[in-house]
Amino acid sequence: MEKYVRLGKSDLYVNPIGLGANAVGGHNIHPHLSEAEGKELVRVAIKNGINFIDTAYLYGLGRSEELIGEVLKEMGNRDELIIATKVGAKIVDGQRVMDNSPSFLKEEVEKSLQRLKTDYIDLLYIHFPDEQTPKDEAIGALKELKDEGKIRAIGVSNFSLEQLQEANKDGYVDVVQEHYNLIYRDAEKEMFPYTLKNQIAFIPYFPLASGLLTGKYTKDTEIPEYRQKSQFFQKETYEKIVEKVERLRTIAQSKDVEVANVVLAWYLTREAVTAIIPGAKCAAQVLNNLKTAKVSLSKEKIEEIDELFK
Repeated sequence: MEKYVRLGKSDLYVNPIGLGANAVGGHNIHPHLSEAEGKELVRVAIKNGINFIDTAYLYGLGRSEELIGEVLKEMGNRDELIIATKVGAKIVDGQRVMDNSPSFLKEEVEKSLQRLKTDYIDLLYIHFPDEQTPKDEAIGALKELKDEGKIRAIGVSNFSLEQLQEANKDGYVDVVQEHYNLIYRDAEKEMFPYTLKNQIAFIPYFPLASGLLTGKYTKDTEIPEYRQKSQFFQKETYEKIVEKVERLRTIAQSKDVEVANVVLAWYLTREAVTAIIPGAKCAAQVLNNLKTAKVSLSKEKIEEIDELFK
């Protein structure tokens, strides 16, 4: 049995290496996805000890949840798994609109439950804040759902520190999911101290920076078109990052793992980071992500990586 970690003050315990499922049915995020491959990677994750699966309505506008629901039904071990999903956004005239109103959140949870073919969601996040709803009111609605047994823990994603403080006014927030990786470390300044002090689990998204931190890119790689707008893929920035990532290769080789495993293992040495949810597009990537568990970094190596990406 893996060493499980507790998500904040909740009663949820997870393998610290989870699965980010935006490539399971997330046709609006990744071109040319195979749904059969998506379902298979969820099966492989579960069979190999991953008990923490992270999805959202916005991944395929409910399709990711549906495919995961099909696998849950087929495997029949729902009570052993921690399923996280996210609501609070809708599509209006082709545009993404945020809505954190209590009535909307409650309606969306009912739809997520149907798609996931389950009668409870372990961890429910508000995916993005809206402009108008007081955050403590939005969280209050989730607290009511928790009291009804429809959700087990409450999370927020993409909230600023101020919004998180308002959301957590009554101490109901268990988990925060924010952008954090070796090249984007803003969360260390204010978010980490706050989550640590308030016993809130922190889960980074984009942990591998859209593949930039995996070691698969070199100075000569042709950047895929859909990545070209990203700030990290602009020529000068890109070349600096690639050069730093290259220096992690020796550490990876000495441990017989890939660069991505070293990066993911480094996150788990951060006191504030509770768990990681790297994505995968195929079953082989899931198995690769799991190799992170056998990477143990010495104090010197942890500091060396820290300095390199300061």
